[in-house]
Amino acid sequence: MFFLIGAFLIVNNSNLHLSKSGDFNKFGNSYYDWLKQISSNTAQITGNIINIDWLPKEESKNSSK
Repeated sequence: MFFLIGAFLIVNNSNLHLSKSGDFNKFGNSYYDWLKQISSNTAQITGNIINIDWLPKEESKNSSK
């Protein structure tokens, strides 16, 4: 569903008519670039998530309350 909505947005925002060969090629290139960007963003976010220290820090045993 996400990819279909993305395709519709590319067609509408670029005012493309897919029945025309040139517009269909522009759509294909734009859609491919969009998918590459999604892939790149996903990889970057995943890398950031992996590098986060998810465990709580242990309190020092000698700390006073």
